[in-house]
Amino acid sequence: MMNENRINILILSAGRRVELVNCFKAARDRLGIKGDVIAADASNLAPALYMADKREQVPRISENDKYIGAIIDICKREDVRLIVPTIDTELVLLANRKAEIEDATNAKVLISSDEVVGICRDKTNTQRWLEEHDFMVPARITDEDIEANRETYPVFIKPLDGSSSINAFRADSRNELDTYRRLIGPGRYIVQEFVEGTEYTVDCFLDMDSKIITVVPRIRIATRSGEIAKGRIVRDVAIIENVTRLLEELRPIGHITIQCMRTDRGIEYIEINPRFGGGAPMSIMAGADSCEFLYRLMMGEKLEAKDDFRENVTFLRFDASIMLNEDDELEK
Repeated sequence: MMNENRINILILSAGRRVELVNCFKAARDRLGIKGDVIAADASNLAPALYMADKREQVPRISENDKYIGAIIDICKREDVRLIVPTIDTELVLLANRKAEIEDATNAKVLISSDEVVGICRDKTNTQRWLEEHDFMVPARITDEDIEANRETYPVFIKPLDGSSSINAFRADSRNELDTYRRLIGPGRYIVQEFVEGTEYTVDCFLDMDSKIITVVPRIRIATRSGEIAKGRIVRDVAIIENVTRLLEELRPIGHITIQCMRTDRGIEYIEINPRFGGGAPMSIMAGADSCEFLYRLMMGEKLEAKDDFRENVTFLRFDASIMLNEDDELEK
């Protein structure tokens, strides 16, 4: 039976998301809420597991039925109220099986609709949707363009369903491009013109009815392995207005991470990720606290739009180590 006085949250694919786990715990404690932050991962050596109140090891996402079964089992056993995905590879599966999970448990899955996830997870679909809705995006270069030598170098190539900049490359010649095309595989990539400018990540939060609560741009000063390492929160009005129009058209829910470039031509979109990005704690700590928003929604509160985040603050991310003792427990 559901305990209305407790809000237990399950964070999937927790991996190295120590910051995010701590943000959820801080929001819970600040609001005076009872409940556990539970972290799950396929590896029992995922660091975030040991910073959560409870940890769970689950099958790999590729084992679809076993993975969903494990999530349902945890939700029943721990009376989970909210399931939070964190990586791209689980989004389609969770969107497709959302009703099954929610019917079997007391939990809500923080996932946008099948349609929204399908638009975001396939780069060709993203490109098409952005163009159809009059948003700027780097021009796509088709295989036919390449074979007819109509492309101009440099170009950019990435997997259709890529994540964390894995197998995403700038190609300065046809030979380089052909090498990367073979590496990624036929029909599994998208090639675009290479654009230069200032790169932004925009952290957004929408309630369960797609009402926009916060839109927070940050400049990507430096990245490492596709994830932001240094960033600065800015109040760029043009980007906020443009992203707001995008969100009104797309209608996702929850925390959304959007990547765009400010170029000589204007604001051009790179990716839309319907999940918490790795750098989300930057916006959370600057006052756009998606974790607090989620707890408030779980308590039945109505949220109003907020734009009182701190601007011109800079975040520098770094690695830290934790030690497990001889019993594989966190050394206090």
